[in-house]
Amino acid sequence: MVVGVKTTDSGVARTNGEHEFTTLGSTDLHVGRILALRVDEVRMPGGGQARREVVEHLGAVAVVALDDDEQVVLIHQYRYPVGRRLWELPAGLLDVAGEEPVRTAQRELAEEAGLAARDWSVLVDVATSPGFTDESVRVFLATGLSDVERPAAVGDEEADLVIRRFPLAEAVRMALAGEITNGPAVAGLLAAQAVRDGRQQARPVDAAWPDLPRRFHQRQSR
Repeated sequence: MVVGVKTTDSGVARTNGEHEFTTLGSTDLHVGRILALRVDEVRMPGGGQARREVVEHLGAVAVVALDDDEQVVLIHQYRYPVGRRLWELPAGLLDVAGEEPVRTAQRELAEEAGLAARDWSVLVDVATSPGFTDESVRVFLATGLSDVERPAAVGDEEADLVIRRFPLAEAVRMALAGEITNGPAVAGLLAAQAVRDGRQQARPVDAAWPDLPRRFHQRQSR
């Protein structure tokens, strides 16, 4: 054993954050409309290889829309994979090529909630499940709300949406009580509470987003 290099019980040398996880090969298993599934062969510490299943995602935005009474707009929406309706923030995919994330957020707020906002800032960026997907969601704070007309044509899921406003403190309670479980919604609501209480500052709308998904967008542009 090399002096100064610690090993695990399995005999693999600990690299203390210095190993480069090189991709040795990649195979596509599925390429769909909003995501792709691939399997990569990756060089692991100690010289071995491992298979990693990766879901490529478009990325998304969500909006904590607060009115003058500190009430937040929530959407009750059926989510087929979990088999029930969830309380969520107005949100949408980054599915328009070249569109700035804040513009996507503005469009989704109008389409889902019939609202526009005067002031925009960034609350948090959420890597939803980095163990298997590159999906990242940017959550914006929108204030200075005004009503706009929602599009007449909506999709099947949007036709079933329920829109309701809750006091921000009540929405935070719901998140901590397990009544709101959508990850970006939980993170966004807690961040909004910290910002509105003066404990933290929101970031500008063009703040750096290192984890903005790119791989699936690159597939679409080929």
